[in-house]
Amino acid sequence: MTKVIGVSFKKNGKMYYFDPASANVEKGDYVIVDTARGTECGEVTKGIHEVPNASVVQPLKPIVRIADSMDIKRMKQNREDERRAFTVAEGRIAHHKLAMQLVDAEYTLDRSKIVFYFTADGRIDFRELVKDLAGVFHTRIELRQIGVRDETRMVGGLGICGQPFCCSRFLKDFHPVSIKMAKEQGLSLNPAKISGTCGRLMCCLAYEQPAYDYLARITPGLGSLVQTPDGYGSVVEVNLAGGTLRVRLDPPAIGTKFYKAAECRYISGGKRAPSAPDKEPETENE
Repeated sequence: MTKVIGVSFKKNGKMYYFDPASANVEKGDYVIVDTARGTECGEVTKGIHEVPNASVVQPLKPIVRIADSMDIKRMKQNREDERRAFTVAEGRIAHHKLAMQLVDAEYTLDRSKIVFYFTADGRIDFRELVKDLAGVFHTRIELRQIGVRDETRMVGGLGICGQPFCCSRFLKDFHPVSIKMAKEQGLSLNPAKISGTCGRLMCCLAYEQPAYDYLARITPGLGSLVQTPDGYGSVVEVNLAGGTLRVRLDPPAIGTKFYKAAECRYISGGKRAPSAPDKEPETENE
């Protein structure tokens, strides 16, 4: 196990692990760290804790120090200046007639570099743009192309559920999402209904999948024989999220009825003869 702290550099941004060294760091503190982008000031979003060694990317960098009031003031000033830098860069992109969409601008703490994030359909020759921006800001310029999911996380917005995007609200990492998950969750396979604003499959399909896997294990599946409060029958419809089953009762003349999954007992080994009610049916999780 390795002792770490979790640090984020943007609101609801990805959390990175750092070595707390000998500092007494708590959640909500600000720390100065060295990253691939340079020296940065980040917020401790998770205090000192231990994680498996396999979860840590080596070498684990230690924090430089706990941020003081001047560091925090400089960080906030950088955030304000990033808005101006964004506006200026948009104008220069339009001037050079480049087919790219600017998404965000970000200063390092010491202002030795400013990173511009953008999206584009293909490769962009932005060498002249970099020279132009360097002449305006008098610092090192880096342009970084990102994907549509990262763009959506940075820009934010409301999903089809009416809630703020999961990726910009609480998801720290993107996980693979497959159409198989939509099938197992009983969703319509209409792309418009299972895709997010970014155009990719909705992230909620992935983080909700473990719950559906659990419910599938404890709920009788289609075609299963069950015992209901009204007798025996076979399952013809399953609503995992709602916890209900539609059962075709035996004899068929009775028709079908809806039951809560907890009211039905799965019968193992095939159809049970209703003429032997004195013996409890064997149950198991499917």
